[in-house]
Amino acid sequence: MALRLLLAVVMGGAVGYEREFKKRPAGMKTHILVCIGAALIAMIQQEITWSSITFAMDNPKMIGVLSADNARLIAQIVSGIGFLGAGTIIVNKDSVTGLTTAASLWAIAAVGIATGMGFYALALTSWVCVLAALTFVSHLMPLPRTRRLLVELENWDDSNDFIQEYLEEHKIKVEDMDFEIKRLPHETFRTYSVIYTLTVPRGMSEKNLLLSLSSNPHILKIRLIN
Repeated sequence: MALRLLLAVVMGGAVGYEREFKKRPAGMKTHILVCIGAALIAMIQQEITWSSITFAMDNPKMIGVLSADNARLIAQIVSGIGFLGAGTIIVNKDSVTGLTTAASLWAIAAVGIATGMGFYALALTSWVCVLAALTFVSHLMPLPRTRRLLVELENWDDSNDFIQEYLEEHKIKVEDMDFEIKRLPHETFRTYSVIYTLTVPRGMSEKNLLLSLSSNPHILKIRLIN
């Protein structure tokens, strides 16, 4: 049993470290606790089942009266992790974040269940697959990224032309554009709040994108919103 718990600590810690390294909401401690908890509940389920079987064998009259559901406690892990994962998902007006972290919590709970049940080969194989999905998939499949850029600007014609020229030069495709005109009371000039939905090449630095666009004096504010 100690070996199973130790494996849960190692596997949960490795996945949690990857999440914490990327500054995600659920990090190393959370993943370790989830994996240990899932493994512990799985071991308790096994003990309850074996205790019921042993008791029934020692008391033949109880056969048919006693029953042991091998999945009762384990099923509660799945529903419980659903609530925990939902807490890592952050929804605001313009974006949704935390979906991958929620999925990693759910996956590491499954790894913990396999570890607690003593299915070592299944647990280790699944753990490697989870780590590979989190670490290597984005590098092996350099697909363009979709980003949403919020820009507040004045002088619409000059500013928008500057932005469009920069995006075209760097092969950044504009998928959608949503803007709002703002005019403050007693002010004669207008400002514009624009959200660009962009397809950004994988090798493009988001920092350089923001710095380059912010160099225009008519751009008052700029930031990525997902």
